[in-house]
Amino acid sequence: MMINAVKSLADRLASSPRRLWLAAFAILFTLSASWSLSTPTGGSPDEHAHLIRAAAVARGQLNGEEVMAPHVVGGIDGKFAETGVELPRIYQDLKDVNACYVFRSDNSAACAPELKDRPGTVEVTTAAGRYHPAYYFAVGWPSLLVHGEAAFYLMRLMSALICSALVASAVVSAAEWRRRSFALLGVVTATTPMALFMFGVVNPSGPEIAAGILVWSAGLPMLMSPDPRLLNRRLARLGVGALVLISIRPLGLIWFAGAMFFALMLSRKGALREVVRQRVTWGWGGLAMVAGGLALLWSSTHPDNSIIDTPSDLTPLTAARKTFDNGLTYMKQMIGYFGWLDAQPPAVTLLVWCAVVLALAMIALCYARFRDTLAIAGVMAGIVVIPIVAQAMQARQLGMIWQGRYLLPFAVGLPIMCAAICHERLPWGGFAWRRLLVICGFALSLANAAGFLWAMRRNTVGTTGPLLIAPAHWSPPGSWVLWLLVYAAGTVALGVLVALPDNRECPLPESPGTAGIGAVEDPAPLAGARAEA
Repeated sequence: MMINAVKSLADRLASSPRRLWLAAFAILFTLSASWSLSTPTGGSPDEHAHLIRAAAVARGQLNGEEVMAPHVVGGIDGKFAETGVELPRIYQDLKDVNACYVFRSDNSAACAPELKDRPGTVEVTTAAGRYHPAYYFAVGWPSLLVHGEAAFYLMRLMSALICSALVASAVVSAAEWRRRSFALLGVVTATTPMALFMFGVVNPSGPEIAAGILVWSAGLPMLMSPDPRLLNRRLARLGVGALVLISIRPLGLIWFAGAMFFALMLSRKGALREVVRQRVTWGWGGLAMVAGGLALLWSSTHPDNSIIDTPSDLTPLTAARKTFDNGLTYMKQMIGYFGWLDAQPPAVTLLVWCAVVLALAMIALCYARFRDTLAIAGVMAGIVVIPIVAQAMQARQLGMIWQGRYLLPFAVGLPIMCAAICHERLPWGGFAWRRLLVICGFALSLANAAGFLWAMRRNTVGTTGPLLIAPAHWSPPGSWVLWLLVYAAGTVALGVLVALPDNRECPLPESPGTAGIGAVEDPAPLAGARAEA
């Protein structure tokens, strides 16, 4: 009975990209919103600065007076060039609301003062004042409708909504492969607990990571498994992902170029020619060039005038060596370091996630062709080398500021690409591949929920508090038990997506509609047809 129900669900989802997108969006938004509502206000990296920037942009304050504010970065003193804006007084209180527990992981968030909406406005400074305003306008407008701390939660939920929509479209792209389970596992593995955490708070890293997942998920099948019926919608998803990725910050140009470079390495003969022939390709390319030009123009006209008193012995070589030594920490941060990077996940989260990524990479390498091997090695090398080069170039001006999440928009490509290679190259007889995929999917669900529990424990009782969180010193709206149950249910649902059996018959095309981002034409069926045993 249960097996028949699962197969029926698989058939319903596979026969309609629209239904699959809605199901994936609901699951991802549940997970992201759980982080939004269970994380203390100001309990994520630099969130106070981003909330202030979002509220200011929504009020038309794209720029402001430069204010040099004392600041410490990585133990190095300096003066940050912050931007002064005029906002309600609660935004001034927001800057210090987390001072009693940030970087003090044994303290719960219960020590934070209550935020109250007070009349009048005051000048508030933000270190995010020079960042591109597009993302901040998209998430900041609810602050015009709702006041007080509720506005902060609504801005978080807007960010969660945007990120969930992007990754849901990546799920649909993965489901268009002929054997979708491997591709879906790649997308689910790329959506680490750290990614979901960043989706649920106000921080441009969230949509940057989500757009990276979409770019890899749409670009690889377009070139590795070309299908004229799916080309326009794949191009649309790729274009939307590129626009978001490039508009967040100029570094997005590098992440996009990297994804496309490796996709071209793996492309089938003639696939690029077919893509270039499409007029819609040139349209999306033109939009991407305009977005890139505007991003570079904004960046060049809003330089960072911060002054960091870096020690004389912090040479590029020293910075490179320190970054290399910290490589394992950065990799852990890509999986999940919560709070202000002061709350590690449990060992099971790190071990399971690393095991699944390595399993995908090793299986892909076992069946890889020469170009496949070069692509996998290239992405792995980039994950190691990019932070080293970036820190070596910028340490004298900015200090040792690198965090693992900065690389996630590029690093998500490793599990997605390895899953794509597995999909294309693996022989599907003689091994229980389905069982392996089900085990991986549900192992990731368990590891994801465990990471959320550890973060919840840090916020409610501190890292030295009881594992069962009783009694809770701090509680999110609705209680921590509620959000733990909701999040656990969401992780199981995400595992079910990977475990859904592939269709053996080609589903009928649906009428034109919204199969996620880019489903405006070419209503082709999901390519789940005739999966081999």
